[in-house]
Amino acid sequence: MNILIRNEEQKDYRRVEEIARDAFWNLYFPGAHEHYVIHKMREHKDIIKELTFVIEIDGKIEGAIFYTHSKIIGKNKEEYKTISFGPVFISPEYHRKGFGRKLITYSIDEAKKLGYSIITTLGYPYHYKPYGFLGGKKYGISMPDMNYYTGLLVLPLYEDALDGILGYAEFSDCFEVSPKEVDEFDKIFPHKEKKVQESQEEYEKACAQLDELEYSEK
Repeated sequence: MNILIRNEEQKDYRRVEEIARDAFWNLYFPGAHEHYVIHKMREHKDIIKELTFVIEIDGKIEGAIFYTHSKIIGKNKEEYKTISFGPVFISPEYHRKGFGRKLITYSIDEAKKLGYSIITTLGYPYHYKPYGFLGGKKYGISMPDMNYYTGLLVLPLYEDALDGILGYAEFSDCFEVSPKEVDEFDKIFPHKEKKVQESQEEYEKACAQLDELEYSEK
């Protein structure tokens, strides 16, 4: 099995969108919008193209990861630059075989080489703790509503990267898409049935879960 991780190219766009659609369909809600988010993101000012990667397995693209500029807003409205990844996905047939881990690890290493200092993301903690991510509460980083949710995860890329930084995480607005936009874009893909399934309820609960852990002073 030959594995290659490389930057996404224009010729990859349709294939990557198809994989994203398949990977996320009915996972978080009936249908999916990640394939449209990616489509929109590619032309957005916040995309970091140097950190947009696809993974090829035996010459065929089977996953991708996207990074955007983000920030932490301090109590006096000062801004600290961060980067964020998402969506990240692998073709359903290759789930749980370590390819997502390869993609994420590679991208983190490349982010370090490019001189970035802090990565923030949203997701299930058990997915990202193996890479060193911890809940934002550990570092005094909340969501804009000032709550500390378990799904807000932060990774400093070097020691002391977060020293003196407290505030809330702000992600790119490229993730803000309307159902109408998504439905219109979805017409260019083969029909898929939207369904309600258990993973959607789990996701809803996870999004609302507050971080109740106690941490020592930062």
